[in-house]
Amino acid sequence: MEGLKQELDVIADSDVEFRCETIYFLVLDRFAIGTPDKQRIEPDDMFDSTHLEWNKYWGGDLQGLIDQLDYLRSFGVSAIWTTPLFEQVRAMTTGDSAPRAPIHGYWTSDFKRINPRWMNDPSEKRLFTRDDTVFDSLLREMHAHDMRFILDIVCNHSSPETGEGKGKLYDDGKLIADFDHDEDHWYHHYGTTTDWHDEWQVQNCEIGGLATFNENNIRYRNHIKEAVKMWIGKGVDALRIDTVKHMPLWFWQEFTSDIGAVNPNVFRFGEWINSHPENQKSVEFANSAGMSILDFGFCLGARLSFTTEQGFPALTAILDQDANYSCPTELVTFFENHDMPRLQSEGVSDRQLELALVLLLTSRGIPCLYYGCEQYLHNDTEGGEDPYNRPMMECWGETPARRLIGILATERRHNQAIQVGGQWTKWVDENTYIYLRRYRESRCLVILNKGAERKIEVENLDFPDGEHTCLISGEKVIIRGDKASLQLGAEAALVITRQAPHVEGKSVVRLLVNGAPTQPGDRLAVIGDCSELGCWDLQHAWDLECVNGNCWFGELAFNESAGSLVGYKLVIFRATEGRPPIRENRTVRRRLILSSGYTKWRDQWEE
Repeated sequence: MEGLKQELDVIADSDVEFRCETIYFLVLDRFAIGTPDKQRIEPDDMFDSTHLEWNKYWGGDLQGLIDQLDYLRSFGVSAIWTTPLFEQVRAMTTGDSAPRAPIHGYWTSDFKRINPRWMNDPSEKRLFTRDDTVFDSLLREMHAHDMRFILDIVCNHSSPETGEGKGKLYDDGKLIADFDHDEDHWYHHYGTTTDWHDEWQVQNCEIGGLATFNENNIRYRNHIKEAVKMWIGKGVDALRIDTVKHMPLWFWQEFTSDIGAVNPNVFRFGEWINSHPENQKSVEFANSAGMSILDFGFCLGARLSFTTEQGFPALTAILDQDANYSCPTELVTFFENHDMPRLQSEGVSDRQLELALVLLLTSRGIPCLYYGCEQYLHNDTEGGEDPYNRPMMECWGETPARRLIGILATERRHNQAIQVGGQWTKWVDENTYIYLRRYRESRCLVILNKGAERKIEVENLDFPDGEHTCLISGEKVIIRGDKASLQLGAEAALVITRQAPHVEGKSVVRLLVNGAPTQPGDRLAVIGDCSELGCWDLQHAWDLECVNGNCWFGELAFNESAGSLVGYKLVIFRATEGRPPIRENRTVRRRLILSSGYTKWRDQWEE
């Protein structure tokens, strides 16, 4: 029975929590060189030690990342996402252009081997035959310091045409598929996508000449899942999944289910490029694929806020549509990456970059920094487009940006308002954005002013009265009667917070509810058949917190009922006096409470 109990606990613990993390995304080849004299296959014409040829390898490797872990930890980075590690094809040549090496890692030739350029010794590429590689050392070092590693995977495609052919795929060195001799139908053969509004083409045709896998082939599906499970077995903590919009939803639902069965505590997020709350397909994916997504809508709004006259309303117009998502606080937010110019290349000053960092680190969602932003890294050649948005990391010193990232990443680690709370606009115009993050008694009030010095009177702050100190500058903010008179400096930010005790119990359930027909001022609560949920007594129902018009969240603590099955329903308490509570019209839900630890449940209100 004890063994069955443990198995049921694992099934119940089906959703990992990642909202306290601060992600740092780096192009591994351009981050740090740990083994400059590593063994190479000579002549290595795809390596450029001078760092002048932008489409060749420059020498960054996993040892370099290990060497800089203390640097990353020093400003609060808790999760590291590197470009893909898989073994790659050699190079691509187009017409008379110079060869392009796959420094980015997205032209995989073998999902079960690691690119030897990332290792100290080329023999380490057979990663799954040993446990003494530099990658193993990286995972051990990161986990010893409570850091998480995010593996970037590519399920949609392998490689383009090179001197070695197209789409040759190996299974630990054994050729198993070849686009040009595809007798077993591992690939689609429908040519290049010509109409990006045609969903069938987007999911079946090629992107930039890349050999596109045929997800209908069970041999392909088994191979890619087997390979990813091996990486998870090594100890990776999360998956960033490339080009998810280019494969059908059913594939991802099957993939995430099978991966979750191996380890439910692997966080997953996908790249649905140009996702947006008004894009119904990308919203459907985020809500039903079994993974979160990179929030391109937030990225667009943030970039417009700092690079155009639209200012902050460009972002709030997007955040105002958060109710389209089942859980917007789990979206992975960013304002620049390896596929777009850095903000400075768009004319944003270092001071305003710092404001963008404050916005990213305190807004709803899981923040993802692009490597070097803390050092103001950028190269403006050709407007900073690829590959010039991927310069070599050169500086590692203290900067104002590095300092404020450290302060805010640390606050995020402990302040649940920033992790799980809603985002409530208190003031917005072209130059100034004031918003509150709120969960239970925890608070984070953020004041951004990207324009000239100004004075603002703001009310309905929902923040405790008193004199508060800005985390970043040490300035004082006085709130009286839920109002404040703010003297804002030019290109300045103020962040004041309040941390409240966390919900505690032998077992804590993090419950997310969507679709409850609440009105402003209503309460949504949980009642159930155990003492913690009031034994069906409405006077002892457990209230949830409103995140937005569609999303409610709360943490339920269980002590006496830990390890037991409980029954529960949702109930709405109307704000209008005299109106009776409304219970869901459904049979009682029954779920297993873990004997200890945290569980995440997701429910939809039922009429």
